[in-house]
Amino acid sequence: MTLADRLTSAAADLGPLAVVGAPMGPMCTYRVGGPAAIFVEANSVATLERVRDVVATHDLPVLTVGRGSNMLVADAGFDGVVVRLGNDFAHIEIDERPDADGRTRVVAGGAALLPVVARRTVAAGLAGFAWAVGVPGSVGGAVRMNAGGHGAEMADALTEVSVFDLRTGGPEAWSLAQLDPGYRHSALEAHHLVLAAALSLPAGDVAELKAELSEIVAWRRANQPGGSNAGSVFANPEGDSAGRLIDAAGLKGFRVGTAAVSTKHANFIQADPDGSADDVAAVMRHVRAEIEARHGITLRIENHLRPEPDPTRWETS
Repeated sequence: MTLADRLTSAAADLGPLAVVGAPMGPMCTYRVGGPAAIFVEANSVATLERVRDVVATHDLPVLTVGRGSNMLVADAGFDGVVVRLGNDFAHIEIDERPDADGRTRVVAGGAALLPVVARRTVAAGLAGFAWAVGVPGSVGGAVRMNAGGHGAEMADALTEVSVFDLRTGGPEAWSLAQLDPGYRHSALEAHHLVLAAALSLPAGDVAELKAELSEIVAWRRANQPGGSNAGSVFANPEGDSAGRLIDAAGLKGFRVGTAAVSTKHANFIQADPDGSADDVAAVMRHVRAEIEARHGITLRIENHLRPEPDPTRWETS
């Protein structure tokens, strides 16, 4: 059977769970990109188990999506099953009492929004997560890429996560060692879903923490562009800044069709309304090639590109 035939059979097997040809632009902060052959929003482990079984039966590619704040889907779309957690996985639970070390356990669902978790923990007088107020992603996506900012990252607070493998398994607990978090990287892959993450946070002064939140929000508004982008495109090379290198190369404002390097922050790429994901990718390729030619530095792309690009043209990790 062809892939198209297998997808048709899979959609039939999934029944009302499957949305065929769902546009992925609205699921990503670039606001561009083609459709998902099959899209499923899951609000239970039972639904995930059903998707896992169908994916295995029909041997289909699978892709997990959070808030899409670090993802670019090609204009051709994704020929497989795209899965996103629904609101039933957006819970935030804060223990009433700290542990013996004075730290409090917080469990956040994979679909919980980082800014919401940041504000909830600050309101509870907990320090160490205020940095997340300016990151427009989900907890699951942040765990997978070990998101961070303002001198902190997810791995600083994480103790364990509940992971669902859409290819082979069900829910299982992963320790921080199993996650193996690095700079904007972890051992999680495109077929893994983070159902929940456990954080350990120290106590702090509520007034000071609220002031910190306000400062972070103000800094991001002053230094980073709004609109349709996915945050920092390239990871910073050791000892330098990707944004500085791109700016020094005179690439601010560089445009291909409907996409351009931001004039406010050189490590951001802006997509025009109703623009092309392939134009965004073309800007990425040009910037990367220019920095390599000028400085001999190969910038690593922090955004996740789906489908994976041709490795003979560039590397993404």
